[in-house]
Amino acid sequence: MGRKPQHRTTVFPAPNRAARGMGAPRRMRHSRTAKPRGTHMDGWLRRATVVTLALGGSLLAPSVPACSICRCGDPTYNALGNDGIGQEGWCLAVDGDRVEKTQGGGAEQESLTEQRATLLVAYGLTERLGAFLRVPVSRRELVGHEDGVTEHASATGLADPDLALQWRLWSSPFEGDVGTRSRVYLVGGVKTAWGENDARSADGRLDEHVQPGTGATDAFLGVAGSYQFDHATALVGSVQYRHTGRNDHDYRYGRSTLLNVAFDRRLGPRWDVVLEANYRQAGRDETDSLGTRDPDTGGSITYLTPRVLFDAGHGWVFRASAQLPLYQHGLNGEQHEGAVVNVGLTYLPPR
Repeated sequence: MGRKPQHRTTVFPAPNRAARGMGAPRRMRHSRTAKPRGTHMDGWLRRATVVTLALGGSLLAPSVPACSICRCGDPTYNALGNDGIGQEGWCLAVDGDRVEKTQGGGAEQESLTEQRATLLVAYGLTERLGAFLRVPVSRRELVGHEDGVTEHASATGLADPDLALQWRLWSSPFEGDVGTRSRVYLVGGVKTAWGENDARSADGRLDEHVQPGTGATDAFLGVAGSYQFDHATALVGSVQYRHTGRNDHDYRYGRSTLLNVAFDRRLGPRWDVVLEANYRQAGRDETDSLGTRDPDTGGSITYLTPRVLFDAGHGWVFRASAQLPLYQHGLNGEQHEGAVVNVGLTYLPPR
């Protein structure tokens, strides 16, 4: 690709991704700067916890992303669950997802693909306070076409881990019954800069949006809540703001706000179905220390995410979802988001 690359990044994750400041494929270039089943109620409580753990993509975001490959959802709240995990309780989750973006058209079409594996561990410090750590590994590949020539760039490595706390502010029980009807949580944390942000080829440092990590520390704060209409139906929601930092190459992903709403319905003793809506708004990326903004980054997008969960018993739950772009005309510049496909496995020890 001979001519000077144009900045073409999309507003979106997270993920999960998962949460870097959203960006999309860019012209390929190198950087200029170098439980055994218990009672009916017990089963519902455990499943409710796992359901919210799966609500895709989280207050952590976008994978947490402020990223070139983006996702919506609420991993922090999702990880710790609708009912919380309780003092000294814990859970473990493994997720794999894939997302693809395309940009441009005809002979100049570009695509950026990410495949990500994420390990999440959550632990209940007290009855009201939970903590979690999420560690993702990412492979990104950029394919560009120009003047009949196809070029490739790719990088694999540790993406930015997340550290977060969840505090239960308030809860109310079912009248004359066991269990909790409604809950409100405060969630806050940090996306670290521990991911790989200096991947190189023989020609130098790869483009910022091919790097597995952002190279910057972000802070996020949000509120999450849930309401159970009965022991088989629940409504879950969250809102979060993410403040992004600048990396050593003077790049800052756009600050973002995420909104998530999900309806969960239990179908029989083993199945749950979830229908979730995700919205994200992000500012434009800044490409240097002067705050120069990339016009083809940021904007807003809405996803619709159907999800299914299967309770295999003994604390194991399988999950699968597809995060489908519902409305993306609010994205700045020439950006197009593809679906985010996710499969996951959660282990929540029986209480």
